[in-house]
Amino acid sequence: MWFQVTDPADPAHVDAVLAVLATAPPRCGGTRVVAVDGPSGSGKTTLAKGLVDALGCPSVHMDEIFPGWDGLAASVPLLVEQVLTPLSRGEEATYRLWDWEAGRWGGSRTVAAAPVLVLEGCGSSVGPAGDHAAVRVWVEAGRAERMRRGIERDGEAFRPHWERWAAQEAALFAADGTRSRADLVLSTDAGS
Repeated sequence: MWFQVTDPADPAHVDAVLAVLATAPPRCGGTRVVAVDGPSGSGKTTLAKGLVDALGCPSVHMDEIFPGWDGLAASVPLLVEQVLTPLSRGEEATYRLWDWEAGRWGGSRTVAAAPVLVLEGCGSSVGPAGDHAAVRVWVEAGRAERMRRGIERDGEAFRPHWERWAAQEAALFAADGTRSRADLVLSTDAGS
């Protein structure tokens, strides 16, 4: 989950995103949304944290919006309806939070319209969500490395969930062409 990240972002990756953002016009009302997308374990959250630190802007994490382990595709309409549409009107957005331990919706979080918003997580630039993004960033790493990172973070008991999630990612990203629509593609594999 996003709140577990402590590793610093690659400064070159942060700088690359900031360079693209510098000339990107807003596409969500007056908010320039930076959507950091890609498969689980690729390093999206680490990059997003680096961007938020550099920009001093708010962020929204898809981990809070996914309705459970089978909810990847359902999260995109929720993101658009609850977050991006209100922000595009210059209004604050309030979105429901998924309670992963209870397996149901919990509280809610409000995010104010701001000049820049970092939107992080699988599906954050898919379909109509991507239409609101000023900058679409695709973060990738090899499957084995991503799985290693995920199991290291979440524990071996989560492997079946990761496998199920990976199948949803592959289907969603293939149907959308998410990687090919990105403004910037970054690899976090060791040595890249």
